[in-house]
Formats: sequence, structure tokens, C-alpha cells
Amino acid sequence: MKQSKTPLFERDFALVVAGQIISLFGNVILRFALPLYLLRQTGSPALLGAVGAAAFIPAVLCSPIGGVVADRVNKQNIMAALDFSTAGLTLAFTLLLEQAQLVPLIAAFLMILYGIAGAYQPAVQASVPLLVRPERLTSANAVINMVSTLAGLLGPAAGGMLFGAFGIRPILWVSTACFFLSAVMELFIRIPHHPRPGAGGVLSTVAQDLDESWRFCRREKPVFLSVMLVLALFNLVLSAALIVGIPVGVVQVLGMSDTRLGFTQASMGLGGLLGGLLAACLGERLRLRQGSAILLCASLTAAVMGAALLPGAPLRAAWWVITAMSFSIMVLSTMLIVQLSTAAQRQTPPELLGKVMAFIMAVSNCASPLGQAVYGGLFEICPAWAVLMGVSVAAALIALYSRRVFRRLDSL
Repeated sequence: MKQSKTPLFERDFALVVAGQIISLFGNVILRFALPLYLLRQTGSPALLGAVGAAAFIPAVLCSPIGGVVADRVNKQNIMAALDFSTAGLTLAFTLLLEQAQLVPLIAAFLMILYGIAGAYQPAVQASVPLLVRPERLTSANAVINMVSTLAGLLGPAAGGMLFGAFGIRPILWVSTACFFLSAVMELFIRIPHHPRPGAGGVLSTVAQDLDESWRFCRREKPVFLSVMLVLALFNLVLSAALIVGIPVGVVQVLGMSDTRLGFTQASMGLGGLLGGLLAACLGERLRLRQGSAILLCASLTAAVMGAALLPGAPLRAAWWVITAMSFSIMVLSTMLIVQLSTAAQRQTPPELLGKVMAFIMAVSNCASPLGQAVYGGLFEICPAWAVLMGVSVAAALIALYSRRVFRRLDSL
């Protein structure tokens, strides 16, 4: 096909990458600032965990629907429409900020923001194989992941400085502008699209497509289901703990400033950037059979964070340790995500790609809301170091269990 001959950075793929940088920067800066604003205003880790859990639920639910839509609707139109919608919603939130109750308003807005992101990403993932040559797919996926992590680097750093100096409002205006600019750029992207007939109404089409993706995974790629289980357990145990635990540890336990928290979370973006670079450079030399070792190393970072938060530890040194571990875990996880995305894309028919990728994302992330709610309560009643030490042990057990799963996937 013609699109298979497209060089990696020709016009359309470059526009997708540029739009992702701008849109994700606006998204990440909001995801950093609003939970921090809530924690500063309420001082409650339990409330932070509950709101974070509520926000993740729409992302999990909307991701499969986004995959269905990505396979049937022009992907360029999806990205532009969702960015325009997010710009309008962010503007509305800004105007309502001082006129409505804080907690319900932030919870509702984060739920909408995460839901849109869940519907948005399948369109991006499904467009990548249509815009690059098959032999460049690993590099293209690495670039997309690097874009995400670059936003994760710049967003918290800028958000921490802006929030510490000027409060929440400048962040809201910057995000609105980012979404609007990204949407305008996406109007000029040309992504090959071959419409598929629907199954009748919207609900019946969604139900049929989701059933199709489930049957594909269950009958033809059952190892995908095993991988999803491993990722869901790891997200439940480790990822959810760090989403709640890093802000609690840096802001409440160590008493650090918003700017320092911003740099800690920016280090995760930098780690993701390095992980993407390593994945792009190593390419086919990376093997999925190494996935369990990557997860094991990631689990050890939580133990090191817990040790840094032990009573009597020097505060500044503890902050540096947490920042270094945040960087390390993102290097590891990004390398693994690039490998898994490439394997799924190569082993899935193009007409199923959007919905299957979304199905994998949804199942992998479905346990995160429960984990965040649980950890919010645990960090409120237990010492942070004890929670993180326990998390490390549980995550290490999951990593050991995953060895056989990754070997099976690597052999396909």
C-alpha cells in the first residue's frame, strides 16, 4: 500500500507528532496542577486518591469506545474534534472555578479530561501503522512514546513553576491555548481512511466491535489476555501507588515546594524520553522475554523510595532519591510499553487495530482506579515508607509471575 512507503518524518506523521506534543503538554500540565491544587486546598491523601480513582474510570470506559470509533471514523477528525472539545471544556472550567464547589468541580473536570484522553489515544495508536513503513514501526512507536514523555517532562516542570508563582489560573489559560492550537494543526493531517459499514445503531456497532476484539484476543492471541492481566496487576499494585504516593511523599512527608514536586514529576518525563530513545536505538535487539526483568527492576524502585522516606532521613537527600527513582521507573516502563505496542500492532489485522489496542489499554488500566482509592486511604493511615515497601514486595512477585507470559509473547 502507498502509506507503507511513507518515510518516518514525512509531513503527516510530523504533524501528528507536533500535535501530540502541544496537546499532551496541555493535558499533562492540567493533570499535574489540579490534583496538587486539590491536595493543597484539602490536605487529604484519601480525597486525592478518591478523585484520582474517579478520574481514571472514564478513561478505562472510553478507551474501548475510542478504539471502535478509530476503526470506523477518520482518525484526523477524531483528534481535531476532541482537542477542540477539550479547549472549550477547559475554558468553561476556568470560568466556573470560583463559582462552584471545588471538589465536585475538579472531580468532574478530571473525569471528562481523562475520558477524552482515553478516547483520543486509540486514534493516535491506530494511525501510526498507516503513516510509516512496517520496518520503521518500532521507531515510530518510540517517537510517539517519547512525545508523551516529553510532555510529561515539560508539563510538570512548567506547571510547578507557574503554580508556585501564580496559582492555578495561568495553567488553565495555557492549557486552553494548547488544545486549541493542536486542534487547528490536526485539521491539516491526511490519514488514509477506508470506511467500514456499521452494524446498525451506535450501541450495536460498539457492542459488535468490542465483541470482535475480544474474540480475536481469546481465540487467535490468547497470550494478549495474559499480558493484559500482568499489566493490570502491576498497575493495581505499583503504578497506582506511585500516582498517589509521589505527591504525598514529596509535599506532605518531606514538606517540599510545588516547584520541587514539579521537577520530580518532570524527571519521570525525562526518564520516559530516555526510555523511548533507547527503544528507538536498540530496535529489534530489544526482546520481550526481558519484560519480567524490567518489571522486577521497576518494583525495586518503590523499595528505594520507601527507604528514602524512613524517619530521620535527610529531607533534601530523600527528595533526590525519590526523583532519581521516578526517573528510573519511567525509563524501564517506556522501553517495555514500546515493545508491547509494536508486538500488538504487528500481530493484529489493520481493520482490528484500533479496537484491539484500545481493548488492551482498557483492561491493563482497569484496576488503577481501585488502586488509587485504596492507596489514598493507606497513605492517610499508614507511614508512606511502609506502604511503598509493601508495594515493592507485591510488585516483585507479579514480575516473577510474568516471566512465562513474556516468553510466550516473544516466541510468536
